Amino acid sequence: MLIQLAAMGVLAALLPLTMVWVSSDTDKYRKLVWVTLFLTFDLIMFGAFTRLTDSGLGCPDWPGCYGQSNPLQAHADISAAETALPTGPVTVMKAWIEMIHRYLAMGIGVLIISMVAIAWRRWLQSGRREKKFSPLFPSLLLAFICVQGAFGAWTVTMKLQPAIVTIHLLLGMSLLALLTWFGAQLRDHPPVSQTASALRVPATLAAAALAMQIALGGWVSSNYAALACTDFPLCHGALFPQMDFANGFTLWRDLGKTAQGDYLLFPALTAIHWTHRVFAFAVVALVAWTSVRGLRVEGLGNTPRWLLIVVVLQFASGVSTVFLDLPLALAVIHNGGAALLVILVAMMNHKIRLARR
Repeated sequence: MLIQLAAMGVLAALLPLTMVWVSSDTDKYRKLVWVTLFLTFDLIMFGAFTRLTDSGLGCPDWPGCYGQSNPLQAHADISAAETALPTGPVTVMKAWIEMIHRYLAMGIGVLIISMVAIAWRRWLQSGRREKKFSPLFPSLLLAFICVQGAFGAWTVTMKLQPAIVTIHLLLGMSLLALLTWFGAQLRDHPPVSQTASALRVPATLAAAALAMQIALGGWVSSNYAALACTDFPLCHGALFPQMDFANGFTLWRDLGKTAQGDYLLFPALTAIHWTHRVFAFAVVALVAWTSVRGLRVEGLGNTPRWLLIVVVLQFASGVSTVFLDLPLALAVIHNGGAALLVILVAMMNHKIRLARR
């Protein structure tokens, strides 16, 4: 089974590797990094689709599906589970969604292994003189994706425990930020005005606030609290509705349960949703303020402008999910917007760092 799964990972990576190899780009190493970044963004979007369609336990074991490398081979077991509980977490469709998510993740792992191999070969061939091919950063990415894979396994084996699911999301977003930073290092950037140094603290705070908001969003999603408030800007017709922060933000507990094992009541879900919603105003204000200041700095290019546009659209998509009762497509787009903000904030911070130099 493991050999078959490894083969699926290689197959998933084969098309992007071929595209990089046959491209006319003279710097194929840099091209590989950006292609991997693009596919990681896609994987985060598909991961959101997997979570929102309740497909996270479509195959209740790991790394295979009922001990097999694909749902076709495990069809009898999946069908039996679906027949026994038609509305349960295991169906043929959910099994395929979950396994495709795993295949894509393995494909990205293969791409990063390719980066590491290329970096080591070129670095040793140059007598360790080509700083561009230093294997340190690719090796860090490889270690990082191994940790991410471990949390992916625990997401399944620990039955979607909210803390594990949220950390899995945060690690995915962190991998996206690291790939953005790495790709930016390999690009030739125009000179950045020294006035950009004044944005170092605001941009760092914007990155930290965005990370916190993504963590809160992951906590909302992993606790199925997205529709705990169905009105806006109020929640249940009140600015401060009835909320249970103690149970809502107990981190180590089973899905839908309190730390004592009782069922998690609605005020706890309301507290989770309300906190994510209120903190969104602070994040939008901070990111927008940083972007507007960045528009006046020479050398930052279109990054501040795109950051301003995306953060406004992201806020609008979040409000729309409430008014439209969480349509699947819009909820996936909302997750993709968060990932796009991660890319832009990482790029902004990298460019500001160039001004410091």
